[in-house]
Amino acid sequence: MNRIFVSAAHKSSGKTTISIGLCAALRMRGVAVQTFKKGPDYIDPLWLALASERPCYNLDPYLSGTEEIRAEFARRVDGASLGLVEGNKGLYDGLDLEGSNSNAALAALLGTPVVLVIDARGMTRGIAPLILGYQAFDRNVRIAGVILNQLGGSRHEAKLRAVIAHYTGVPVLGAVQRDDRLSIAERHLGLVPSNETSASRAWVRQTAERVAAQVDLERLLAVAREAPPLAGSTAGTGDPLAGPGGAPVRLGIARDAAFGFYYPGDLEALGAAGAELVAFDTLRDKRLPRVDGLFLGGGFPETQMDALAANAALRSDVREAVEGGMPTYAECGGLMYLARGIEWNGRRAEMVGALPADIVMHDRPVGRGYVHLRETGRSPWPRTLAPDAPLIRAHEFHYSSVENLSSGLEFAYEVERGYGIDGRHDGIVHKNLLASYAHLRDVAGNRWARRFVDFVRNRRRAA
Repeated sequence: MNRIFVSAAHKSSGKTTISIGLCAALRMRGVAVQTFKKGPDYIDPLWLALASERPCYNLDPYLSGTEEIRAEFARRVDGASLGLVEGNKGLYDGLDLEGSNSNAALAALLGTPVVLVIDARGMTRGIAPLILGYQAFDRNVRIAGVILNQLGGSRHEAKLRAVIAHYTGVPVLGAVQRDDRLSIAERHLGLVPSNETSASRAWVRQTAERVAAQVDLERLLAVAREAPPLAGSTAGTGDPLAGPGGAPVRLGIARDAAFGFYYPGDLEALGAAGAELVAFDTLRDKRLPRVDGLFLGGGFPETQMDALAANAALRSDVREAVEGGMPTYAECGGLMYLARGIEWNGRRAEMVGALPADIVMHDRPVGRGYVHLRETGRSPWPRTLAPDAPLIRAHEFHYSSVENLSSGLEFAYEVERGYGIDGRHDGIVHKNLLASYAHLRDVAGNRWARRFVDFVRNRRRAA
């Protein structure tokens, strides 16, 4: 299991751009790269999947146990030439004092050599104590090399290489010069997703060429080959989702520039439960396909609100489906689409109107981070009604709020950490619709995909 963990000294060091460039450059040389992203994230995995031409899977120590993560990593990387994990934030940043949720902890769990991306702007001799400190802080983490980023020219690079060689002995695997062409556009939720622009492939190819010219790919692969056998797991670990899924159902899923936030593992779980995923385009399709249920994931409906509003025929079709009792699950952006309208930057656009509420965008996040949810028993497809049932762990990240919500609605969840709809509830229940700001992950502690598909199947059977 050749593998590396690409992390950084701090957030916004350029590790995502470097990771994308490495994946694409290696793929172009015939290396099968299986990518992973640490933590909850949709946008970086979209770019990594585009670069590697393989789905990117998330590894989240907050939502999954250690053995589940080991098994997931081993199963996904089996058959690839290289496993590449991209971290989030800085190497040692985490949720608690012990760093149990940090990149370093995940790298140690997977026994994976760390390649540290360092934004070296304005640095010369000071880079040595930074690297030495990162080496000494946790001896369970092996920093196997550094990639210098945002360099100011050949003289700057030469000074840094000399300092690092003299004081640290850590290999410099690459030195990437400052180049505005290597930047991905950003906005309120971070990087612009790759599914929104037709220029994404050209940018990935350009980034691969520039990274390959400034990073020693052979030396990087040599570092990956030094990874020890993965403890506690073996390649080819069986699929935890395997098993009879019942009669197949057709599940419509919104996939377009407005909606693209789906975890590949969750989509596979839906398929394993018996769902045939039927994609439809909320911007262009005039009618829903023939389906038994709907899944409207997250995304950026606010950036596409004019096009969504213009497609009145599909909005009407979706509204009729929900009002007619079609099982529907909507997360964040999907919730926004189902509301009466979206207001952003002083403008308003009409949406589906299946939810008696309005959506208002704000300049700062309303809900951000991990959430803890307790089921109320009112969900169309509840997990359990036991009073001692464990909390559902999920995550949210939204700049929008729900306004003018009609009274008397029921909620699937009580929020014990996070914000959700109003700081106390999440998961609006309307007929057979469940719409929430929380993003669920289909992991051992919350196998939501099978429950939802079973509900779709049962409703079709009862119809």
